[in-house]
Amino acid sequence: MSTPVELADHQHELAGVLIGKGTPVVIAAIEGLGRAPQRTADIEPPGEDGLWLGPDFFSGRTIRIDAGIKTPGDEEAALAVHATLQDAADDEEVRLAGGATTDLRLKFPGRPARTVRGRIRLLDADLTAAKHGWIPLDIEFTAADQLYYDERESTSMPLGSLTEGGLMFPLMFPFTIEDTAGAVGRPGFITVAGTAPTWPVLRISGPCANPSVTHVASGRTLTVQGSLAAGEWVEIDTRPGWRSVLRSNGGGMALSPQSRIDLFRLTPGVNELHWTATDPTLTSTLAVAWWPAYKAL
Repeated sequence: MSTPVELADHQHELAGVLIGKGTPVVIAAIEGLGRAPQRTADIEPPGEDGLWLGPDFFSGRTIRIDAGIKTPGDEEAALAVHATLQDAADDEEVRLAGGATTDLRLKFPGRPARTVRGRIRLLDADLTAAKHGWIPLDIEFTAADQLYYDERESTSMPLGSLTEGGLMFPLMFPFTIEDTAGAVGRPGFITVAGTAPTWPVLRISGPCANPSVTHVASGRTLTVQGSLAAGEWVEIDTRPGWRSVLRSNGGGMALSPQSRIDLFRLTPGVNELHWTATDPTLTSTLAVAWWPAYKAL
């Protein structure tokens, strides 16, 4: 994964295009950064006062950017900037793929850059004053969820199996393989930053059969049905919009009926993962990747 461009305060990045401070795209206002809209399930009980309050679910937030391209006296430059934004908004790898997203990165003073995942839904331009180098822009970005993400991916070291006798702190990598083959239990701990639960990407590398990963605190388990040879891997992507179970040859693998990929999340703080697999060689590994999530900027 490429390293994100370092953003200055009040400088942002829309689908790979820098906007805001230090760029030809000046920003007057950004709306939609507060609490995201909710879908409620409230019910008015018949024949009595009050309201039965049902579960509340967040919708994706809509971020509106009031901006303008400012290249005084240079119509050609203004139109070139507009064309760059149009091209970014028309990325077919995003537009034509269900669930695919692009990034809006935001940087405000005293806060680290945060990323919102979604799509550009509106890029309206008024070319009336383009000959003066001024093109007002009305931009809407619809996020796939209510969260803000760390712009850098976090990863764990591959988690192997531990020696018998429990955990020894501090944990040292690589873990020592215990001397009993078969279905081996392999615990590991990862520390997750952020203020909200986040969805991980799990990669299991063979050789092994029927690997199973459990998030101990929640009790949620993902079990892959099938075998992986040495050099093969399966990747379980639990992120909304990306949920899939893909193996290294491009095919898929099935999860057990009890596996709920949509409910498997990491929580802020220390998370214990426990995984098992039938592995006669004791060389299979589990690697975990995640993006810390935040409720607010």
